[in-house]
Amino acid sequence: MDSTAAIGIDLGTTYSCVAVWKNDRIEIVPNDQGNRTTPSCVAYTPTDRLIGDAAKNQQAMNPTNTIFG
Repeated sequence: MDSTAAIGIDLGTTYSCVAVWKNDRIEIVPNDQGNRTTPSCVAYTPTDRLIGDAAKNQQAMNPTNTIFG
């Protein structure tokens, strides 16, 4: 059996996704919140850098420092 693995990264303008090809099948890698896709969003606050869902969830309160898509 071949143990070679390959990683595919879809950097989409709305959502991003990572998948692994191993043992003749594809597995989507969930993010830290268990979701199979992550919003392509980054935000900055005076104390933090937010990525994905955390950045998207605070977008209305911090639109100037939020980059989406």
